[in-house]
Amino acid sequence: MAENTEQNEAKHDNSSSPGMTDQEKEMAASAYEAFATGKYDDSVKHLEALQERNKEDYKIAMNKSIVEFYKSGQTTTGNLKQTLMAMKNQVHTSSEDVDGLDDVENSLLYYNQAIIHYHMRQYSEAISIGEKLYQFLEPFEEKFAQAVCFLLVDLYLLTFQPEKALHLLAVLDKLSVQGSTKNGKGENNSSNKDGANQRAEFTAMIEAAKSKMHQYKVRAYIQMKSSKACKREIKSVMNTAGNSAPSLFLKSNFEYLRGNYRKAVKLLNSSNIAEHPGPIKTGECVRCMFWNNLGCIHFAMGKHNLGIFYFKKALQENDHTCAQLGDGSNGQSKKFTGIPMCALLANKRYELLYNCGIQLLHIGRPLAAFECLMEAVQVYHSNPRLWLRLAECCISANKGGSEQESKGLPCKKGIVQSIVGQGYHRKIVLASQSTQNTIYSEGQSAAIPVASMEFAAICLRNALLLLPEHQQQDMKTENGSKSSSQSGSTESGSENSDACSGKGQEADKFLSAAPSSPLRKQEVENLRCSILACSTYVALALGDNLMALNHAEKLLNQTKVSGSLKFLGHLYAAEALISLDRISDAIAHLNPENVSDVSMGVLTSEQDQGSDKGDEPVESCE
Repeated sequence: MAENTEQNEAKHDNSSSPGMTDQEKEMAASAYEAFATGKYDDSVKHLEALQERNKEDYKIAMNKSIVEFYKSGQTTTGNLKQTLMAMKNQVHTSSEDVDGLDDVENSLLYYNQAIIHYHMRQYSEAISIGEKLYQFLEPFEEKFAQAVCFLLVDLYLLTFQPEKALHLLAVLDKLSVQGSTKNGKGENNSSNKDGANQRAEFTAMIEAAKSKMHQYKVRAYIQMKSSKACKREIKSVMNTAGNSAPSLFLKSNFEYLRGNYRKAVKLLNSSNIAEHPGPIKTGECVRCMFWNNLGCIHFAMGKHNLGIFYFKKALQENDHTCAQLGDGSNGQSKKFTGIPMCALLANKRYELLYNCGIQLLHIGRPLAAFECLMEAVQVYHSNPRLWLRLAECCISANKGGSEQESKGLPCKKGIVQSIVGQGYHRKIVLASQSTQNTIYSEGQSAAIPVASMEFAAICLRNALLLLPEHQQQDMKTENGSKSSSQSGSTESGSENSDACSGKGQEADKFLSAAPSSPLRKQEVENLRCSILACSTYVALALGDNLMALNHAEKLLNQTKVSGSLKFLGHLYAAEALISLDRISDAIAHLNPENVSDVSMGVLTSEQDQGSDKGDEPVESCE
């Protein structure tokens, strides 16, 4: 995507205002030609001369800024963003109120702003601008209309909105068909030689666009877990792109989702990643994705030690790539200066740390997992599942030893607080909590990130706050079902007429959980049950019996709770009630008839399987 967006920014140098003289048009053409050949100094000179003739046209200043940006090796992204914002304020328009021909004229400015937002990973801002531009798609020339659509498709896939992406791809199909028809009719109006050259250039552009569209469709169907449609599109990808790295990565991802792990590994190993262009051109580190995908496959196979080995290799490759691109730890990354624009997207460190943390938690190394996930949560702080994983690390790190657990013996240390009286009147005073925490010194805040039960309680509170309320979610789902008749297996992708209106219903159905897949409604309920069970356990461990009872009752009141969690809910509630000296209520919870099923499985539909693993393979290189 990075290569495509850079080319689209570049071609805007040839845009000319309708009131320009022939001499000014020649100067603009010379500036664009110099830019296209990499002679940025000459291009700046031509644009400065043009600017003296026409000082009011902000497009000349915009083109000059873009040329200077390329002259710096694309390392002044922050400065370019500020310049474009100043120009936007100068023309007294904003992307929120785009309407009328004036805004079609300013479309190049908005598009360039969207490109900057895209590379800075500010996807919601980029989508907002892209959707406004999409409303005025008809007046745009074909190449620019294609660029806007491809940018939006990429953004929708990055934000897990595959239905909207498929709708746009259907629009792109129509655009390419209309374009080829127009080109065929207009060929006779020019000389045969020029017409043949234009025809050949246009055919090459259409073929490249079709190949890219097939790859995007595969990515969308993989996100939707629509295997039949995905299999059909993969054949088209293999026919158009051959055994290139992107096509083999996509096919490997498809086999991974089908459970054919050995075949997925074989396809990854057959890809010739050495021939793929480096991150400077594509904005992606293929070697990093290769090791990451191998780690994900071995995680799914249950080979967690091998998986963590591959994830560490991916992290090393990622750090090496960032060092080459100049994305070092010198603090410049915060200012978006001194780093090529493509490097802003090439760094996958936090996604990889997330995968490492999940893998280490499965291996049984909670402290190492805690360190990885604490670094990842700084970026993905709105992911409730990540906060639960952090709490699980704390619980795992603070539970009793394996020998003690196997014998079923309670920890005696710290239970007896004191002994009062003598002889017949001798009494034993028990401590209010079963565990004595010595991690924090007196007066120290429990919010300091340490793998303790106090910090686990904070993590679980964050996770619960990030989940939507029951009533809100039910209302959203009802509204979504009334306003959209679209089924979950949209293979054509063109049913949703509001796909680019910004009012799509997909955001109502899913809860974002980046960097992994968004959570469906049933997955949110399963996650809520897991968080409540962990909250009850942690509250009991901290001696907060009222809070433990509160969480246990909430867990038992859930409409869809698995048998094992229901069993734990009754046990935890009884333990809290015993500590509160409410023995009769505790006996009611310990009635064997309360629990008839202790299955470990979570309630999920067939389409939802596999998305709570935490590991999200990087989808493909492009």
